[in-house]
Amino acid sequence: MEYVKEPRKRPTFPKRAIVTAGMPYGNKELHFGHIGGVFVHADTFARFLRDRIGEDNVIFVSGTDCYGSPILEGYRKAKEAGTFTGTIEDYVRKNHEAQKDTLNKYEISLNLFAASALGRAGEIHKEVSKEIFEGLYEKGTLEKLSSPQFYDPKFKCLLNGRQVIGRCPIQGCQSEKAYADECDLGHQYMPTELIDPHSTLSGLTPELVDVTNWYYKLEDCIPMMQAYVDDLRKNSNARKFMLTTIEEFLKPPYIYVQKKFVEDLDALRAKFPEHEVIDDNKNSYTFVFKNLDDRDAARNVLDSMEINYRTGKTLVPFRLSGNIEWGVPFPEKEGLKDLTFWVWPESLWAPISFSRTYLESKGADADEWKKYWNSDDATVYQFIGQDNISFYGIAQQAMWETLGLKKTFLVPNNHILFMNKKASSSGSIKPPMAKDLLEFYTAEQMRMHFLSLGLANKSVSFDPQVYLPEEERQGADPVLKDGNLLTNVFNRIVRSCFYTLQKHFDGHYKDVPVTESFVEECKEAILTYEQNMYDHQFHKITYVLDTLIRNINKNWVNSMRTADANDDNELRAQVLADTFYGVRVATALLHPIAPSGCEKVRDYLNVDKRLYSWDHIFEPLTALMDDPATHTFKFLEPRVDFFELHPSQLAAKEQNQ
Repeated sequence: MEYVKEPRKRPTFPKRAIVTAGMPYGNKELHFGHIGGVFVHADTFARFLRDRIGEDNVIFVSGTDCYGSPILEGYRKAKEAGTFTGTIEDYVRKNHEAQKDTLNKYEISLNLFAASALGRAGEIHKEVSKEIFEGLYEKGTLEKLSSPQFYDPKFKCLLNGRQVIGRCPIQGCQSEKAYADECDLGHQYMPTELIDPHSTLSGLTPELVDVTNWYYKLEDCIPMMQAYVDDLRKNSNARKFMLTTIEEFLKPPYIYVQKKFVEDLDALRAKFPEHEVIDDNKNSYTFVFKNLDDRDAARNVLDSMEINYRTGKTLVPFRLSGNIEWGVPFPEKEGLKDLTFWVWPESLWAPISFSRTYLESKGADADEWKKYWNSDDATVYQFIGQDNISFYGIAQQAMWETLGLKKTFLVPNNHILFMNKKASSSGSIKPPMAKDLLEFYTAEQMRMHFLSLGLANKSVSFDPQVYLPEEERQGADPVLKDGNLLTNVFNRIVRSCFYTLQKHFDGHYKDVPVTESFVEECKEAILTYEQNMYDHQFHKITYVLDTLIRNINKNWVNSMRTADANDDNELRAQVLADTFYGVRVATALLHPIAPSGCEKVRDYLNVDKRLYSWDHIFEPLTALMDDPATHTFKFLEPRVDFFELHPSQLAAKEQNQ
């Protein structure tokens, strides 16, 4: 019985798409993690979608997160140090422009990089913030809560979130950089739970005073969020570590108490509200409560008995408002006034504000954004870091459900480390700012390397050798190793094709049918690439490209050696036809990753942008020519590179020759 290979089922992409990247805070320029951990991946996917479903159907937006205590604190310190003299708006604008400049240098193709406090985007963002609040309020999902807020007794002022620092209270978290109600790993808790808090203003232990704010009833969303996660596990290619992270927060309220602190378990339990106890750990008891009120009552018991404890991850009320002056004005409602939005919730809907701003600039009507954000044939892809999963994966999706908005598709990446450590300005080797890397590497080398790291699967170290002392450098620089596919292998293939065509065929392309087996190899690469792009497995895309390009090169070298040895022009024509077809396919697949180099290849091929379009992806190069018999390629002068080395690398190369 003859085996018949089943045709591969290809993935389906939406008709329209929004792509967003994480919102960098407006208190600094972009560091390498912003670019390598989020923006390069988002840009590669946005560029692919433009080639796949049409440029007019894709909107790529992001922007500077202008509000909140990190910006306020950064501005305060800059003013005190005398390094900045303008207003806080000037401070944000300076950093925003620096961020935009860096993104441009990395060829991040945003339709709009806005700022939540500046210009028309800032105005629309205030409107959207009010609309979101009113929508949540009308649904009955908001409540006023009086919760403790830290107060500095020396400076006699309420402290914002970044002016209080302590240890995270969440069981298992080792963060020593925990703020008033969230740690640097994204865990949320109530201010009273923070361990060993102290004021960054005075260094003193702050007092707690009750302050009333608006909260979204996130703790009521556990069943809905569990159904959401179950659906994603069954019916989507969402990243598994993200779903696991979300589920960690969907447990009932827990308290963990070490057994050495419990003298009489029965006596302690008698003082607690209704609960269960889990005794499956030799070192501690786990107390499980039905709701947050019962857990907090038990916490009061433990506090009164001076018993140390840790709380478990669970959903807590999601604060919408605050009282720091630098923020989006909060609507006055039920007697609460002079509030501003807490930065985290308003940053979640900022991409909606930016989408509306962009569409307005194009003359679209006021509801056009809904065709992208709330349509069955559209998808919003949000690229984020793993620390932000609890906000985007839980708070945002729950609020979107309440508001009747379509949930977004999240693409989280794991941490990108620096020299095997989480990036820290206090380390022995300071992690570079993104712009500083371009003093040693090209943007295309960096883009290829960042994609190859495999952040979809695990946290990975970024180890640029140029930041190590010479005596500590070992082997090839990993950035140059990944970039070598462009600057050496593929660059050499394209040049060889043009120079051979010019030398032996006077620059005229011979319309010879491409070898069938070579066409099948390229087709398989196209389909594998497409599936990996659909799954957002960017490191696997680089594997596909590496295999394809090296096989093209191998075929060229072996076959052209034979042709040259026998001065066989017929074989040369066949090898050129095959290799130019490989160049045509590889250029289309590389286009989202290395756009400038690919555009230079297209220019010399003298074909239009159908070269990149997936409507024509399986067509031969001749299909892109008006008339293959008369088509001429652009003449390639000697020593022209399509994918260039950095000037510093050229200097080193010449020195070694």
